[in-house]
Amino acid sequence: MAYRPSKRFKKTALGASAALVLVALNAPATLSFAGDKYHAYKIGQSSYKIQYGSWNLIDLPDRYKVNAMHAALLHTGKVLLIAGSGNNQRNFDKGTFDTILWDPSNDTFKKIPTPEDFFCSGHAQLPDGRLLVAGGTARYEVLDGKVTRAGGGMRVKNESPDKAVTLKKGTLFRSPTGVEYVSRFDVTVPRATREFEITYGRGGQMQPWRTKVTAAEARVFVEAVREGRQGLTTEAAQYEVLGLRGKDADNVYGLAERLSTVKQDFQGIKSAYEFDPLAEKYVPVDPMKDARWYPTLVGLQDGRVLAVSGLNDVGDVVPGDNEIYDPQTKKWTKGPFHYFPTYPALFLTQGGNLLYTGSNAGYGPKDKGRAPGVWNPATNEFKKVGGLTDTDQLETSSSVLLPPAQDQKVMVLGGGGVGESKLSTRRTAVIDLKADAPVFRTTAPLPQGTRYLSSVLLPDDSVFTTGGSTDYRGRGASDIHKAQFYYPRSDSFVAAADPTVGRDYHSEALLLPDGRVATFGSDPLFADKDNTKLGKFEHRLEVYTPPYLYRDPARRPVLGAGPDAVEPGGRVGFPSPHPERIERARLMRPSAVTHSTDVEQRSVELGLTRTKDGVTLEVPGDPTLVPPGWYMLFVADADGTPSAARWIRVKAPQKAPPSSDVGWMPPE
Repeated sequence: MAYRPSKRFKKTALGASAALVLVALNAPATLSFAGDKYHAYKIGQSSYKIQYGSWNLIDLPDRYKVNAMHAALLHTGKVLLIAGSGNNQRNFDKGTFDTILWDPSNDTFKKIPTPEDFFCSGHAQLPDGRLLVAGGTARYEVLDGKVTRAGGGMRVKNESPDKAVTLKKGTLFRSPTGVEYVSRFDVTVPRATREFEITYGRGGQMQPWRTKVTAAEARVFVEAVREGRQGLTTEAAQYEVLGLRGKDADNVYGLAERLSTVKQDFQGIKSAYEFDPLAEKYVPVDPMKDARWYPTLVGLQDGRVLAVSGLNDVGDVVPGDNEIYDPQTKKWTKGPFHYFPTYPALFLTQGGNLLYTGSNAGYGPKDKGRAPGVWNPATNEFKKVGGLTDTDQLETSSSVLLPPAQDQKVMVLGGGGVGESKLSTRRTAVIDLKADAPVFRTTAPLPQGTRYLSSVLLPDDSVFTTGGSTDYRGRGASDIHKAQFYYPRSDSFVAAADPTVGRDYHSEALLLPDGRVATFGSDPLFADKDNTKLGKFEHRLEVYTPPYLYRDPARRPVLGAGPDAVEPGGRVGFPSPHPERIERARLMRPSAVTHSTDVEQRSVELGLTRTKDGVTLEVPGDPTLVPPGWYMLFVADADGTPSAARWIRVKAPQKAPPSSDVGWMPPE
């Protein structure tokens, strides 16, 4: 529906038309200014806002401007914006790592001490409201043509069954031909394992004990000390560790097969932290076994968190060794084995399976781990699902579990080709996991091919989509200054107000407790259409107010104070001045989003009973539908106008999770 100005505005415009034409003939820039003024007038009208909503830029003081790579909503209502080094190697080299805490209720900001480089980490909400942050950056990439020293992974062996050995960063390894390589990180090699064997002679007599020692192994990235071709090697060899004495010199050595000057990718870290929303600080927990850069962390039904994929400590995609974090013990154990490209979109589905939509964000070969499927972590069975078109354009696509979660429908939106491809697609598709044979079915297309699209669930059961670009990292000034609503029931897109700020790579969007949507970040490769001017990271913070917040405020549903926790399957009551206006209730899990990947958000329908002075709400008892943790509780009227949210914690099931020493256990 086109905007139509009021009669009063028509008269004013007509009266000024001659002057505007004269100005336009002499100064096209003035005409452009007049057009901007008209646009500002138009979008400021109540009639426009009621139909399309509005955008507002938040005044962000210079000292709080941050390269927001990650965004997470905490149960305090504040938003954690994590930059780490912020895709800026100078910050990395200086050890300057940033995190900002934003309070949307009063637009205040706070700097949070950041102990390590969480740039390109993974994150997930924990049952007690803390945010698990794991992985990040150990080393920036060195592109082809820029590598001056041969380097690669060195396997460090330890044959001593009596003690572990730690080699500090800077340890030297010498090849059989005398070429020396230096380690870039500390590495600890566990002690070797010792097994005793019993043998018997011909007469049945027990023979003396025999022992078998199996060397332990760890991995570290090394570079040649000197530049040039002498450090290149393509043959397996054993390397002496310089500085060791006695038995250590005999027991500890390096093995490498290929040390080259090809591109050296980013390398991950093993570190993990919990961010405490009340103390507003990072708290260290046990590190992961594998280093991870670009990992996905997904919460499970028992409150534990599964970490998958990422680039490891030598820059390779983790080959399928996944891990599980137990928030009760603060430790990691081995998870089910499966290979995924980095930042895969994995959704916990009813029954405990995980759906991989094929959406991912970056690293990995074109022909491995790209096919979507349903993964049963208990049996490690992975069943591929078909139906998607443009399957070569799933990288940088968006995925959401459509509202309400009980419908068990998951949508994929847009995407592009692998790597720096110029391809982008309008394709959207939905899979119904309740079907006898689930497959993706094509749904209403996006207005144009879009990668890096942000997709946010709203409390009126729509999906708000915004931003993105048609080309890799916004090349060619391809950022899309458009937003729209997707309505699952009618399979249709409806236009929303246009954002001021373009968003592409390294951008995020999330739902706030007051029903607005906040958007952050963007890391364009270039700043002009001809790709001659380097882009700059987008620091502006822009908030969208949906049309439902421009309806009559006196009729907006209101929830009074009530319980802040509920058992699975439990019932809770809240007072309300007009319960007769309340038609539905939703629990909405807060986002933890990065790189177009947000597997946390979900909207769960609640049972609703009206009383004379409030409502009674029933929470589903299935933790695979409602994983334990804090949720925003919204109620809405028949038109979808939501209340402001109340925070409530869904407790973990009474039965304790499996013992941490047995790794993954199937749900019962």
